[in-house]
Amino acid sequence: MLWRYLLSDHQKEAVGADAESTVTPLRSPPWRQPVVDTDHRTASPAGAADGWRRIPSLVITHFWFKCFGTMGFTLVFFVAYVYLLKHPAYPVTVVPATALDRLIGVEPVTLPFYLSLWVYVSLPPMLMRTRQAVVEYGKWIGSLCLVALTIFYFWPTAIPPAHVNWARYPGMAFLKGMDAAGNACPSLHVATAVFSWFWLHRRLTELHLGRRTRIFSACWCAAIVYSTMATKQHMVLDVAAGIDLALVFIWAFSVAGQPGDLFTGRKYRLDYSVAEQES
Repeated sequence: MLWRYLLSDHQKEAVGADAESTVTPLRSPPWRQPVVDTDHRTASPAGAADGWRRIPSLVITHFWFKCFGTMGFTLVFFVAYVYLLKHPAYPVTVVPATALDRLIGVEPVTLPFYLSLWVYVSLPPMLMRTRQAVVEYGKWIGSLCLVALTIFYFWPTAIPPAHVNWARYPGMAFLKGMDAAGNACPSLHVATAVFSWFWLHRRLTELHLGRRTRIFSACWCAAIVYSTMATKQHMVLDVAAGIDLALVFIWAFSVAGQPGDLFTGRKYRLDYSVAEQES
């Protein structure tokens, strides 16, 4: 499912906007068809420039709804996360280190990438124009977090001691004091980063911001994933489990996302980028 979706992005840029608007996949339900930004039906440099010019208006549309919604979601998540971290319901399992874990040393330079997750996961909703799209994104990533928190409750995990003098790394010591190395597997840091990458990739494609922008997004996501191991917050097995969890939800969205009973009729449009139509 995922590779077909990504392939369609490159095909759309290759064949141009006219073919994109006229060719419909055989026996494909309406909500499974590629989303087209009706205001930008060109992959030319001029179209990319128009896409960049639209970003400020996209960000300020429902700005406070996006801000307070994101902050509220983050607050509720952290309350549940810290509670499970401090009060495990069952014996804590230590995730074993692999040869790759022993190969990756402590790299303080990756700390900014680790912390940048909170910016990265906020980008998809900030680039959406409708409240319905923001809520839909929140429902999916909230469900992903709920599944992970359920796993943490029934199977609490932690990483083994790193045997590192964290006093030598002031920033890292702050991280260790703020975010103890529990609730390790699956890595929710990795899962939310990969899931947000999928939505951001989709949105950047709709805005025709070019391949370089999507590559930059993918590299940012990869840097976040790597930073979880280089800061010794997670083991390789945690990272693999986090990627698997994200892929499950990406697959689920590819199958059931944009259901017809939610985005049909005159009130809603399939395109997340366009404004709501008032009835």
